[in-house]
Amino acid sequence: MFEPVSIPFGAKMLFNTLKLKPGVEIDEVELALGEMCNVVKNTYGGDKGGFIAGQVFKFSGFVSDEGSLSESRAADDHIAIVTYWRSFEEHERSHADEVFKAKFSAVGEMCTDSKELGYDMLWQGVPE
Repeated sequence: MFEPVSIPFGAKMLFNTLKLKPGVEIDEVELALGEMCNVVKNTYGGDKGGFIAGQVFKFSGFVSDEGSLSESRAADDHIAIVTYWRSFEEHERSHADEVFKAKFSAVGEMCTDSKELGYDMLWQGVPE
């Protein structure tokens, strides 16, 4: 559950931001997130559906002065879910499945917005 992940070159990355409803705390959504992630890992992993790996992050409130180009430093509190897939098509098939939809809807009930964007990998590397 907390092991390092290895992402093959060419993987598709999906970046999903979830804005929590006012008054909803992270500990209230953690169980639903865990159940949803477990379903993805166990139901759609590898040859069963193309899921490679995933990570969940809570926004810390930090906005980089050095890495930000815009004047605005405002950012809403949110959770980021980063998943890696063999293809966008496999991702979409998994998320259209009723098993996933049931778990995602439980998370969605605690959110005001969710947006999932897909990215093609252009580069990856580690220090030598």
